[in-house]
Amino acid sequence: MKKRHEQKLIVLSVALFIAFNIPFVLIFNFEGAVFGIPTFYFSLFSIWLLSIIISAIVLNRHYE
Repeated sequence: MKKRHEQKLIVLSVALFIAFNIPFVLIFNFEGAVFGIPTFYFSLFSIWLLSIIISAIVLNRHYE
């Protein structure tokens, strides 16, 4: 794996560490719903899905 791809994945993991930290997660802990899903769960799973998509893009560029 190239060094720049490794660096992108390290930056992604640090960003996820910050995003899933308790003070940041509690920002989305309020009453309400998005598409019938509570905002807390929607934000957690959206961040998780976004991280999977970003890492897949980085890894697909590596294997091309």
